[in-house]
Amino acid sequence: MTMEGRTLIGVGGVPPHDSPRAYAWERRLHWIMVAVALMSIPAFYLEEIATGERMRLAGAVIEWGIVGAFTAELLWMLHVTQQKLKYLLRNWLDVLIIVFALASIFGSATEWVALARLARLALAALLLARVAGSLRNLLSPSGVPYLVGLGVIAILLSGVGFYLLEPTVHSLGDGLWLALVTATTIGYGDLVPTSTAARLFAGFVVVIGFGLLSIMVASVAAAFLGADEKRLRYEMHKDIRALREQFQATLGEEERLLRRELRRDLRELREELATLRRELERQGVLSGEGRNDRTAAGNQ
Repeated sequence: MTMEGRTLIGVGGVPPHDSPRAYAWERRLHWIMVAVALMSIPAFYLEEIATGERMRLAGAVIEWGIVGAFTAELLWMLHVTQQKLKYLLRNWLDVLIIVFALASIFGSATEWVALARLARLALAALLLARVAGSLRNLLSPSGVPYLVGLGVIAILLSGVGFYLLEPTVHSLGDGLWLALVTATTIGYGDLVPTSTAARLFAGFVVVIGFGLLSIMVASVAAAFLGADEKRLRYEMHKDIRALREQFQATLGEEERLLRRELRRDLRELREELATLRRELERQGVLSGEGRNDRTAAGNQ
């Protein structure tokens, strides 16, 4: 994705030619904010779909955590960047995330419940957009370890979710197993979601698991293709270098032959000039002696 495209969707990052400290902090906070953004999925589920006061309270806590994390990140990055206004314009998505998160939280405590739900849905969409914009570097060999770590975290969180939502899951180990077979779309049938909340949550797990698995396969394929491309580039550079050396050798040989021919031609030309000069001198001497004889006869 180009720099203009990232700025257009609000994840432009630190502006060009800013302080090195800002770029360093952007790298440090990158994956932390990706994990925070992914928490919008369980937060939306707990706030809108799950039943029970404890579930809703957990969703509200997660939402407050998201608001705090994005607010802290935005304020800190504004502190370390030199081009503060340009940073805000390039990262307008973070500002919208904070605004909609506050609207969803405070709207639930007032009569604007419908607006709060709309804001919560928009918040989830914005956070997923932030994740999509932040995961642009995963389709590379260096992104595979991050994908594995992200997958492990997703399975762990999903296992906890199944343990809390599914009545037939009586241990955290069973919840993790159900999360694993659901995310990988295996579905052995030994454990299945039975409640409506668990089934809806399983849908989220399938989407996330299938997406991560697809990206991981694409990253591994990109790693192999990248290795082949590096090998082809190395061979092509080696062939070009060999051709250059051969051309230089051929050019050197041609130059030596040309110099040899030029020396021979110059030598022959010198010999011809010397012969011509001797002939001219001989003719000039003879004609000079003839003129002297005729002049002497006339005087007599």
